[in-house]
Amino acid sequence: MSAPKSRLGRGLGSLIAKAAPAAPAPAAAAKAPAPAAAAGLPGYSEIPVHLIVPSPYQARREFPAEQLQELAESIRSEGLLQPIVVRKAGEKYQLIAGERRWRAFQHLQLRNIPARLVEASDSSAASLGLIENLQREGLNPIEEAHGFASLIRDFDLTQESASDRVGKSRAAVANSLRLLGLEAELQAYVAKQILSVGHAKALLGVTDPATRLVLARRIIEEGLSVRETEKLTQSARSNGPAATRKARRLPGRDAATVAGIEQKLTSHLGARVAVLHTPKKGRIVIEYRGNDDLQRLLEKLGVSL
Repeated sequence: MSAPKSRLGRGLGSLIAKAAPAAPAPAAAAKAPAPAAAAGLPGYSEIPVHLIVPSPYQARREFPAEQLQELAESIRSEGLLQPIVVRKAGEKYQLIAGERRWRAFQHLQLRNIPARLVEASDSSAASLGLIENLQREGLNPIEEAHGFASLIRDFDLTQESASDRVGKSRAAVANSLRLLGLEAELQAYVAKQILSVGHAKALLGVTDPATRLVLARRIIEEGLSVRETEKLTQSARSNGPAATRKARRLPGRDAATVAGIEQKLTSHLGARVAVLHTPKKGRIVIEYRGNDDLQRLLEKLGVSL
């Protein structure tokens, strides 16, 4: 009987355990906060922060400044609860898991970071990094889809073998990859959670890209549910352009202007912002995470409760 397949529920540590620990790196003089559990364990050491480089297979595309600040403050007060995982890359060390923790150490200007040094192939490093992100909060649906696509493309895997590596069903991986068939604007809406994956799947039933974009703007403007979206897309397939008459695409120049406004608002507020603009009306959507982040945004906007 073949051995059971690895699943996410077993934890990243159980998967990393398959890689042979490399010889510990020399400890640097100044030590950063580290968990007591890591002290003295084979394969663990403290590595200079400046010798670490990001993984080229990192699926996460965004590292919100406010989340890094929160993580940095947690590390400052409580120490690092889980070391990062790296592999040797010439004279440096390449991240396998823990880029947010590494960035937080940079923010704190700490010299060394607790790390587990392992030997791993490119494909194993990519798989482990994706699993790390899937287990933790963070990857949006588009980042997840790009992660799966990278595994399949860069290491010549089938969807089934990629799904086995990350502990997902083949159907889940296939459905995730379908999202990459959406236009860049629609992918951005899904990444920002302005449209749900359910909305996106319904829109994928419409083959014409221009019609999909128009329908997506209408869905956002009218706040349509997934079920309402399914009815709308079915009508679009049956009736053609008549089903999209309530919305129009923005001209290229206007779309570029709106994108610029989004970037400025995002930078100013420290939160992802979407500007949904039409000639007659529009909507600004600001994403926040939890009560504390909402309070921060209200203060930034000059709103007192």
